[in-house]
Amino acid sequence: MSGQRTVITAVTTPFHPSGDLDLAATRELYGFVRSTTGQLLVGGTTGEFPALSTGERLQLLEIALETLGDQNVINHVGAADARTAALLTRASVRAGARRLAALTPYYLPATPDELHAYFGSIREAAGDAELYAYLFPERSGLDVPPELCAELARAHGIAGVKLSGSASRQVREHVAAGPDGFEVYSGNDRELADVLAAGGAGVVSGCAAGLPEAFLDLLEALRTGNTGTGPAQDRVDRVVAALGPSIGRIKCAQRLRGLPAGGSRMAVADPDAAAEAIIAELVRESAS
Repeated sequence: MSGQRTVITAVTTPFHPSGDLDLAATRELYGFVRSTTGQLLVGGTTGEFPALSTGERLQLLEIALETLGDQNVINHVGAADARTAALLTRASVRAGARRLAALTPYYLPATPDELHAYFGSIREAAGDAELYAYLFPERSGLDVPPELCAELARAHGIAGVKLSGSASRQVREHVAAGPDGFEVYSGNDRELADVLAAGGAGVVSGCAAGLPEAFLDLLEALRTGNTGTGPAQDRVDRVVAALGPSIGRIKCAQRLRGLPAGGSRMAVADPDAAAEAIIAELVRESAS
């Protein structure tokens, strides 16, 4: 769906059996995203960013920019500390990135003042590039209420936020608290209709890395006045139940449709035979 920014694919990262990045497979996967949603989040949670070096994250970005162009790529630059995040941000902008997302610092707790320092460092490194905050309390260990997120946005020119985990239940609150034009994306791709109804901008979908058609069909149904409760929503429900949130299941869907999913570096299990059979049926439906 050319030109849309409502469904953004959170792409997986393919690895060789040796554990090295598979750059040829990466190009093919990014080409698949270009031909489906046309929007790509690089190096997010689904992309196993904690297992990637800074240099590898930049390699993925360069391929993404070559494949989709700078307006269709959001590069994740978040890190455990402000220095690393700022270094990655500066290098990403030099490489041509114009849209960035930064997970809050993680592992150690951060006070509001420390969050201001973190996003201030990223903003300085980003220049005039578009910047999104990325909230995932269950992974970062840090809960950022809507009011604090809005304060950070106003102070550091943050264009929007991507909400994952429990934070995704607060779309309406972030929309209400944020400055004018603040874009709120949810990682809960099953609830695209509810996100849009709450004033959100859309979803960042890991499941779309394997079965994007279901989300694009639902988006089209919503755009043409459908309430989203019919067959299109039912299909999305089945896709999310089968794939999410599981990198192993997403990669299974990719392999079943002939894409080079590659292996993983992190603790990622393959689906069992019963789950794979369900995924295979959904792949067949997508091809029909």
